[in-house]
Amino acid sequence: MTTDTLTPHERGRRSRRGDFRPDIEGLRAVAILAVVAYHAGLSAIPGGYVGVDVFFVISGLLITDHLGRELTERGKISFGNFYARRARRLLPSALLVIGVTVAVSCVVLPPLQAMAVAKDGLANAFYVGNYRYALQATNYLSASGPVSPLLNYWSLGVEEQFYLVWPALLSAASLIWWHKSKRTAGTSQRKAQPIFSAVLVAMAVLAASSLAFSIWLTRANEPWAFFSLPARAWELAVGGLLALLAPRLGRLPAIGMSLLSWAGLGAIVVSAVTFTAATPFPGTAALLPVAGAAAVVAGGCARPRHGGVWLLGRWPMQVIGRVSYTWYLWHWPALILAPSIVGHPLNVWGNVGVCVLALVLAVVTTVLLERPLQRASWLVRPRRSLLLTVGLSAAVSATILLSSAALPSLEGSGHAPTGKLAAKKSATRTGETESTINPVVSAAQSLTNQVQVDVAQSVGTQDVPANLTPSLAGAAADEAAPFVDGCFDGFTGNSVNPCNYGDVTAPPSKTVVLFGDSHALMWFPAFDNLANQYGWHLIPQAKATCPPININVYSPILGGWYTGCNEWRAAVVARIQALRPALVVLGFSREYGIPDDRVVVDGAAWM
Repeated sequence: MTTDTLTPHERGRRSRRGDFRPDIEGLRAVAILAVVAYHAGLSAIPGGYVGVDVFFVISGLLITDHLGRELTERGKISFGNFYARRARRLLPSALLVIGVTVAVSCVVLPPLQAMAVAKDGLANAFYVGNYRYALQATNYLSASGPVSPLLNYWSLGVEEQFYLVWPALLSAASLIWWHKSKRTAGTSQRKAQPIFSAVLVAMAVLAASSLAFSIWLTRANEPWAFFSLPARAWELAVGGLLALLAPRLGRLPAIGMSLLSWAGLGAIVVSAVTFTAATPFPGTAALLPVAGAAAVVAGGCARPRHGGVWLLGRWPMQVIGRVSYTWYLWHWPALILAPSIVGHPLNVWGNVGVCVLALVLAVVTTVLLERPLQRASWLVRPRRSLLLTVGLSAAVSATILLSSAALPSLEGSGHAPTGKLAAKKSATRTGETESTINPVVSAAQSLTNQVQVDVAQSVGTQDVPANLTPSLAGAAADEAAPFVDGCFDGFTGNSVNPCNYGDVTAPPSKTVVLFGDSHALMWFPAFDNLANQYGWHLIPQAKATCPPININVYSPILGGWYTGCNEWRAAVVARIQALRPALVVLGFSREYGIPDDRVVVDGAAWM
């Protein structure tokens, strides 16, 4: 989401030459406001996450414009200067926020969560956090459970990886054309040709290939499509194409370009207010905000008076645009950590207040850290800039390690206190007689009440028992065996896996089936222990987001009704009828009934 290729000093010089684009600065403001509104939970902006796609287009534009100028003016790219500028511009603020976030997390979050945040911090410090989230199958748009306060760094990872390959790609394309045109063109023409011909073709091919891959991967594996560079590169490449075509776009009629820029703003707004967490993304849906951003940029190339710059050039938009990078860095960690700091969840307006405080932090960071480093004459030499960023990276890494070392040990000693449970008959309620109360239900209720009391009393326990199985240190990576053994069906797999655990020779009278969605498998370790202890035959049957209830589920990920779930469920029921097991355990998520899945939690089927 980083978009500022130039330092403020460089932007000031370009402004005097007439190259500064206030519409692009204002477009940054549109993008960050959309992202912040979405993260704050404003219901009017359910698709505000498209702001990141707008940032990608701007990044590709500015980076390619800068590298293109260098290629045409000097005939080559100085990789040392380029990466030194990138490091000086991006790393100080990013590393500061990572260090502060990890330190605060270790104070206010539970140890397991804090340890995960520390690992996120190390991954993001080296700009590979996006792949860490992809490997964890993180659902950015509708994540459940604890969310990393550094999740927003995924976009920085995408951009930094893009910056690693983009200069080399431009150089390679220009060199190939250079050799082809060497014998037929003059010196000045040889310098211009690589940018407009070979680089243009290479960029267009890359954009088309990446878009096709993104559309396919969104259907096949949405987290990888969302977080990975190959599926996102086309958005940055669109900005690169605009940078190459800008001189020609600038010669088009101002009236038409003015309308184009307004249409582009409209496309961004439409996507921000109509997209939701249920929208398969990026895929084809990302075309709308990317096309909108491209239209705004293209329309502004002609510098029309009455185009989108009329709005984007206003001073509030310019001010917000200048601090958009640091506001993006601060707002998400602040939103995620604030409830733990204040001790209770925040409502929407509480979130808005946190985002305003994050904006203040962003201004302070920009004024006291970013601008001084960008204007420092002693950092002009690339080697010094790189040494500075290496030093900052080492300092932040040390902060992360020290903070995580201060967390309570996950390897404990001693034994956990054991609650003594005794089955008792519940007291008879008014209007009921002893004969109307099922003794099994009565005993279960009595045990449940005792368990609840014991759990409530254990909340303040800090020591980890040494006999805890599995060890708490490995809890974050713990997975039930069926997930690893191929006994869990994903969205596209509809086979009834013949997976067996425990004593596979046990008769039906000692056979147990665990049946449901992925949440059913959280019970697997407990039932597996019982199966091994008592000689049961344990059969898990689980499928992603497929409850063991005769209902229809709409899958936003598949973009249609989840017919595979119905087929799989019917096949499992048929197998259960054939097995005639002693017990069938149903397990499923409590989160059905949200608008995304079009499930009505009511009626005979559900009951």
